[in-house]
Amino acid sequence: MLSAVVLPLVLVACTSPQDTPVANDAVKDATTLPGTGITVQPANSDWIEEQFVTEIISIGLEELGYTVEPIQQADYAVINLAVANGDIEFTTGFYNLGHEDLYQNAGGDEKLEKVGVLVPEGGQQHILIDKKTADLHQISNLEQFKDPAIAKLFDTDQDGLANLVGCQVGWQCNRSIEHFIEVYALEATIEQDQGAYIPLIADVLARQAQDQPVMFFAYAPHWVLLKLEVDKDVVPLEVPFTSLPGDLATMTEVDTTVDGRNLGFPAAQQTLLANQVFVDENPVARTWFEQVKIPLDTMNAESLRIQEGEDTPEDIRS
Repeated sequence: MLSAVVLPLVLVACTSPQDTPVANDAVKDATTLPGTGITVQPANSDWIEEQFVTEIISIGLEELGYTVEPIQQADYAVINLAVANGDIEFTTGFYNLGHEDLYQNAGGDEKLEKVGVLVPEGGQQHILIDKKTADLHQISNLEQFKDPAIAKLFDTDQDGLANLVGCQVGWQCNRSIEHFIEVYALEATIEQDQGAYIPLIADVLARQAQDQPVMFFAYAPHWVLLKLEVDKDVVPLEVPFTSLPGDLATMTEVDTTVDGRNLGFPAAQQTLLANQVFVDENPVARTWFEQVKIPLDTMNAESLRIQEGEDTPEDIRS
């Protein structure tokens, strides 16, 4: 049960400034709980990994006495504005780095607070291709896709361009991939397939099952990386040099290199974003937010369970 895992951390959050834990019988007494009478509205995008984390956060808040409303789903820009305006108290759908422009546009530090990194081991982004094709044609770098013969291997719609399954319009990864195509002079050989990520990934899995070449963007944690394991089923492509758009333009090769490979993307760690007034007025909630740290393997496994049908709030909490 998630609640069995969450409760010990909640007891830490209930510690007083004098480091005197709230007694167990007091925790069970709704009249003494710090969140009694306070309603909290959470939100996340349609990214199922966020839904799992939001349920964990919500369970802890309920243990602290808060009334937690059902999760709202919205676009990232909408969520940031709603948190800043106090219509939503917190979201698990904030990525640092990657969402800084949304953060600043919504009011920045005056209205919002980045409370804690939720999956410290996560955040890696990469463009992947199937290992069989990579090994057969010695493909390791995105720059090699300047060669029309290489690009043609990944052409799924017969228009002469490699189909890179990417991200939804408006996501930072979408902008980064479009930037890559331009700055690495790949306009003549690569196109990004843009749209709802899950249906696009379903097509990738179908092609992989048919032993056909695949090329796609992935973020960790995500269930697809259990279906297609890095360095076993798929391999990440390096980039010729680091270049990123917008607020990520100052990133260097040091920021985008993992285990000796320059993957082009910096880590985008899933972070809890809260309304500044709410956490200032509810220090116990802030402490709880800071306590939540989820292992990457747990996130991957739980997101796969959600993807395979255990997707109701009751399923996720069981």
